[in-house]
Amino acid sequence: MASNTSHIFRSPLPDEPMPVVPLTEYVFQHAGSLADHPAMIDGPTGRTYTFGQMTDHIARLAGGLTEKGYGAGVTTALMAPNVPEYAIVFHAVATAGGTVTTLNPVYGAEEVKFQLNNAGAKLLITVSDFVDTAIAAAEGTDVETIAVIGDSTGGDVVSLTELYGEAMTQVPIDPEEQLVVLPYSSGTTGMPKGVMLTHFNLVANLAQSKPVLQYGDNEAALAVLPFFHIYGMQVLMNGLLAEGITVVTMPRFDMEQALSLIQEHSVTQFYAVPPIVLGLAKHPAVDNYDLSSMRKIFCGAAPLGGELAEEAAARVGCPVVQGYGMTELSPISHATAGEDSKPGSNGVTVPNTECRIVDPMGEDQGPDGEGELWIKGPQVMKGYLNNPDATAATIDTDGWLHTGDVARIDGDGHMYIVDRVKELIKFKGFQVAPAELEGLIVTHPAVADVAVIGIPDVEAGELPKAFVVLKPDAEATAEDIQSFVAEHVASYKQIRMVEFTDEIPKSASGKILRRFLRDQSAEA
Repeated sequence: MASNTSHIFRSPLPDEPMPVVPLTEYVFQHAGSLADHPAMIDGPTGRTYTFGQMTDHIARLAGGLTEKGYGAGVTTALMAPNVPEYAIVFHAVATAGGTVTTLNPVYGAEEVKFQLNNAGAKLLITVSDFVDTAIAAAEGTDVETIAVIGDSTGGDVVSLTELYGEAMTQVPIDPEEQLVVLPYSSGTTGMPKGVMLTHFNLVANLAQSKPVLQYGDNEAALAVLPFFHIYGMQVLMNGLLAEGITVVTMPRFDMEQALSLIQEHSVTQFYAVPPIVLGLAKHPAVDNYDLSSMRKIFCGAAPLGGELAEEAAARVGCPVVQGYGMTELSPISHATAGEDSKPGSNGVTVPNTECRIVDPMGEDQGPDGEGELWIKGPQVMKGYLNNPDATAATIDTDGWLHTGDVARIDGDGHMYIVDRVKELIKFKGFQVAPAELEGLIVTHPAVADVAVIGIPDVEAGELPKAFVVLKPDAEATAEDIQSFVAEHVASYKQIRMVEFTDEIPKSASGKILRRFLRDQSAEA
């Protein structure tokens, strides 16, 4: 559909140079001058790697991977919580010319197997807590070796250190073509898909983000958002290391432990999602810790209300700002520049990026007009792995990525998310695809039809709710449906509410009319 493209929004900040270099070279660009400076600290244990130690481990693991046939052209699956070794594995694979596919460590075996098969992984690296899941998932896939970070549990599982070899430098690659990571995203709808991100995609987005995130000297950051997710992977792990910032990792979020680590390590930067910001505003433990080192709290992954942001900022004593991104955007397209925020705003367009606001008729909107947010820039993914139809549905022939989010951009260039036209449910910052849950629930022997929507919730953001049509003469309780789902998917995808109904509203083409179900729930 033709459209008027006279209203293209650009960043108020000048364009940044876009280095065409391997990711690891960019991320550890300051490692030489910071060789003895702490790069990553495991929060619970205090285990520390300096920048010099990090690059040494990366080089030796890269050499070992290459020697054992897991180097250039090979996909390695990484399933682990946030620990310093996560970055070592990630960048060793990148240095060896391979590709990492990042797995959610709370996935069940079925979900892990799907991604291993889809990504074609040959090596799976995990931690001891998830070895049983890894073994079950790897059966019947192309995975040849399972390695654990830490001591081996025996059997066919090896320790990560057994994969080390002679140190090696970066394998020659084309940064604009070589895939460095394959995170999985549901995109704007549907089943999870491998998002093909190149070295250049990630380097470009780190360069684009630098002038908006604005770090100073002697910074430390708390990294609780998962590294397997693009937000944690890029903004926390890669972005912070590239700026020479000490990263304090947490394998799982606990409010009191997070507050203790902020106090202990004089943390200056805290990257959060709305439920964490809610806790900072409301949790009684906040008053028991010295948080005076904090310079900024940055919130992403889901919209944050302006009032809640201001309440948390007042309590902690530092600004709370927002950004916006997607896995398909490596991930940032918008972020608050420094502390220059507006209530409810997701910030301004990052450098080297163009945006359009396009209404349902395909017409571009000017300042304060509402429509779907379209984005073009060097951070836009290469496409979805082995899925040209999904790629074409997301990136048009002119290179514009259609985000599926309804937004507006004001006269000062600040962007606000108004609504979502896509179907994803955001539960505590995690993406939950209704289609995935619907495809599972409909296999229950008592279910004839089903639709899943997100119900607004102050703490979680949204809660997955299932509308279920039972087969004639069949019986099932809400608990039956919930238990059935819980057996097959990660905890954050589980159905929190079930409503039985006689019919699922659908369009003439058979598409579920979720807005009617949302209205029905709101009226209940």
